[in-house]
Amino acid sequence: MEGIPPEGGLAGWLSIIGCSCGLFSTFGFLNAVGVFQTFYQANILSEYSPSTISWIFALQLCLMWLPGPLFGRIIDTYGPRPVLLPSSVLCVFSLCMTSLSTKYYQIILAQGLGFGIGACGIFTASFVCAGQWFVRRRGLALGIVTGGSSLAGGVIFPLFVNKVTEDIGFYGAVRYTALLIGILLAISCCLITARLPPKPWNSKGKWIDFTLLNDKGFALYTIGAFLVMWGLWAPFDYLPSMAQATSSFSGSMSIYLISIINAGSIPGRVIMAALADKYGYFNMMSAISLSSAVSIFALWIPFDYYASHAALVVFATVYGYTSGGFISLLMPCTAKSGSLKTLGTRFGTFQLVMAFSCLTGLPIEGAILAEEGSFLGLQLFSACCILAGTCMIVGARVSLGGWSMTKLI
Repeated sequence: MEGIPPEGGLAGWLSIIGCSCGLFSTFGFLNAVGVFQTFYQANILSEYSPSTISWIFALQLCLMWLPGPLFGRIIDTYGPRPVLLPSSVLCVFSLCMTSLSTKYYQIILAQGLGFGIGACGIFTASFVCAGQWFVRRRGLALGIVTGGSSLAGGVIFPLFVNKVTEDIGFYGAVRYTALLIGILLAISCCLITARLPPKPWNSKGKWIDFTLLNDKGFALYTIGAFLVMWGLWAPFDYLPSMAQATSSFSGSMSIYLISIINAGSIPGRVIMAALADKYGYFNMMSAISLSSAVSIFALWIPFDYYASHAALVVFATVYGYTSGGFISLLMPCTAKSGSLKTLGTRFGTFQLVMAFSCLTGLPIEGAILAEEGSFLGLQLFSACCILAGTCMIVGARVSLGGWSMTKLI
């Protein structure tokens, strides 16, 4: 069992299906934050600023990363079941509580805190178990897994929540969402298996080690990923609100932009992961990060001056592809940025840094929007953060492999 991974097999591919369903239900649901931001601003939380509302989703995104070191060590030691089962129950329970919430603090506890912690357990178990079955085709396998989250966030959840809200109301839509997620997570719990056997708990093992940042390559990559993640989520959260505020998009039509972004990220996640297996993870990560920044400068910011439906649709499609590619390469590049002997601790350290980035990014952008009264400052902040992060990632690539672009890193 601990030999060379079989590059799939029946159990491996069934695990991939289960992992995809898991990310479909958790990370995919988080990809639809713009739907909830728009609804809360216009309805039950209309007295709060966009920045204050965004703390709900910032907390969700933060908790997708923060408990990762704990869950990762439990999975490595005892397998995925002790994490998957309670995390699945917590996700469904949290959405049920969200459907009963009418106050800001209730929503942030249920949708922000509860769902965020549960989603982290499923997210971590999916990535760990999927990676155990593949080496040579690991990038493709993880791209397929993350593609499940794009399918959910892009094609199903925004449309599903919006349509059911029109028919039976928002709270009924959240309850039906909880039912759908519960079914998918039950499938995940049945299909996801670990290739490696359980092992004794290592009480001396490190969870987080900031001395790893003395490694120049890992330090530059971590800083770069932090900056990119700071700006990456702005279109996901604020594009629907911008469409309604600055053009003739209706409420329903603006929600479709989230669908377009995430649908565009499906090929981005799968294709970029497959190309990374062939051309190098850091090579492709550098290119796709730069493309994300360029798409904001070239396609989103001009919308402030020449508003049109077509312009937003084109931007949503292009940005979906580039941001999806970045997400699919995020953890594989972490694995490539140092020694396998420190892989677990490096993942934990990286996840802690990403948690802080996700926690602060959206509220900062919301505060800029409230202060400026227009979306231009928010857009510039997002684009500049991604561009600065790209420079750091390129620096990490050079540190790890030199200036030769033909070298696969």
